[in-house]
Amino acid sequence: MIIYPSEYLKDFTAELFQCMGCPEDQARTAADCLNQADLRGVDSHGVARLSGYVRLWELKRLNASPEMKIIHETPSTAVLDGDLGLGLVTAPFAMKLAIEKAKIAGTGWVAVQNSNHYGIAGYHAMMALEHDMIGISMTNASPLVAPTFSKSRFLGTNPIAVAIPALTEPPFVIDMATTTVANGKLEVLQRKGMDAPLGWTQDKDGNPTTDAYSLKKGGSMLPLGGDREHGGHKGYCLGAMVDIFSAVLSGANYGPWVPPFVSFLEPPANQVGKGIGHFLGAIRVDAFRPATGFKEDMDNWIKTFRNAETSTGQERVLIPGDPERELTFERMKNGIPLHEQVVADLLELSLKFGLKFIVNPDKIQSK
Repeated sequence: MIIYPSEYLKDFTAELFQCMGCPEDQARTAADCLNQADLRGVDSHGVARLSGYVRLWELKRLNASPEMKIIHETPSTAVLDGDLGLGLVTAPFAMKLAIEKAKIAGTGWVAVQNSNHYGIAGYHAMMALEHDMIGISMTNASPLVAPTFSKSRFLGTNPIAVAIPALTEPPFVIDMATTTVANGKLEVLQRKGMDAPLGWTQDKDGNPTTDAYSLKKGGSMLPLGGDREHGGHKGYCLGAMVDIFSAVLSGANYGPWVPPFVSFLEPPANQVGKGIGHFLGAIRVDAFRPATGFKEDMDNWIKTFRNAETSTGQERVLIPGDPERELTFERMKNGIPLHEQVVADLLELSLKFGLKFIVNPDKIQSK
């Protein structure tokens, strides 16, 4: 692993997005989204994803300077056409819109069509926290997941994120795929030359496998829980719910028609909607009760669960968001570790766009 300062990677990412034609403010937003993924330990969705966005842009499947527009609206809801823009840009725009609606109506909900991969779901949900709101974020994704009892790839990893404010305790933040694991984790294993744990994927015939390359060989990912006996049908239901909220509701592509982000799948010849879809929500706490009282109770909830008696061999009980928050603090201080293959990809991108990328981070000058 090679350790890079967080700000250096964010600046490089923003500069690269601008070279693609992104306006500076949108480039900085997109870079911040990827940077937060790296800081929070979701390495599969940070700068390791940059080459994928560039590939989509080169294939003219991504518009670097979208003209987003609201195509349907009520006081508390909206449908946003992302104009095939970066999901890293369209989703924050939609979340800001949801927050503004929540300020007026108590809750705000925005469905997005005609977008692209939007990074980590938690980034968008957490935007609501500073407004004393609960944030909700979900998206559909590349069809790599088989419904329970099937070997057909019909769903994406379809993540769900929920961010809930507290008073003095850190916020409660769920950010999870509705599969046993995100596809990016398989890519990380591939770079490391490691097998996947049993229960993550199945081969093209529907048999369990530990091959980290199984998706590229026609296999599929499993819903959260894995097989039927371990609750995989519940993960299938969650993934289906996200697909419907994100795409059927917005008019985006759903199920097997979702345009894939991964390079080993071609977009479907026919489409049932526009681009991929997201669903963002903001809930004003004081639309239900005074915010201070709610956050005091959230503090009590968090402390109670954090102090739960641990089972044998366990050090402590974690609250959703704890690992990511602690890793962010550590990586802000000590830097972000990148696999050598990711560094090589970034260097290749820098040469493609005529940018400077320092391979030896020891030579980076502190600001």
